[in-house]
Amino acid sequence: MAAAPLLVFDFDGVLMDGMAEYWWSARHAALRLDAALILPELAPPGFSLLRPRIHKGWEMVLMAAELGRPGFDPVAAAADYDRVMPAALAARDWRPDQLQEALEVVRRTAIAEEPEAWLALHRFYPGVPDRLRALAAEGADWAVLTTKGGAFAARLLAAAGLSPWALYGHERGSKPDVLLQLRTEGRPLWFVEDRRPTLELVRATPGLEQVRCYLASWGYLAPGDGEGLDGDGLAAERIRWLTPTAFAAPLASWP
Repeated sequence: MAAAPLLVFDFDGVLMDGMAEYWWSARHAALRLDAALILPELAPPGFSLLRPRIHKGWEMVLMAAELGRPGFDPVAAAADYDRVMPAALAARDWRPDQLQEALEVVRRTAIAEEPEAWLALHRFYPGVPDRLRALAAEGADWAVLTTKGGAFAARLLAAAGLSPWALYGHERGSKPDVLLQLRTEGRPLWFVEDRRPTLELVRATPGLEQVRCYLASWGYLAPGDGEGLDGDGLAAERIRWLTPTAFAAPLASWP
């Protein structure tokens, strides 16, 4: 009998919709660094537009600050993100570690002082907690691999009564590096993510060729991310399209 897979889930955009918290935390972190910024209380449309391009927490703070800059065009920034992001960082003379620390201070303070209000800024996607609990009946373990700080993801999972086999936050290294470590478990790895570039990086990493990669159709997808994943082309063979219906189905019937 084939070994049951170890399912590895990205957190934000796969298990959890935290868009309200992303803006709240990014806004407060940006204001810690530049109190002169004028940022709205509620996330502007441009933030949702940029979110699929954002990979790490510190980038979220930087983009929040940029949204407060007169003349900033989020549509143009999303289209040319890899150039715009480092240019904005240099223009403000900020460092990634400085931004990340500001973000984590905001979150740590919120959890310590107003934990219920902070938790209320998040919601699991419909059916996710029950589906994770049901994996045990199929003999499968599940882990979380996220660019969020591990302590914050652990707090959210615990509030829902969920206990993953393992949890890896950004402090544990890159996603390909963690997946390479998990390959030593000798079990099939299935990785569910909502950033197609991340999945393409995993597929291109030597040693991870056998990891089964899924793009969650309900996540923070950029326009065109799902193209070519329903057909019979190379992309469909390398990255599989996971819909909510497929996610809810038994593992044996996943694409």
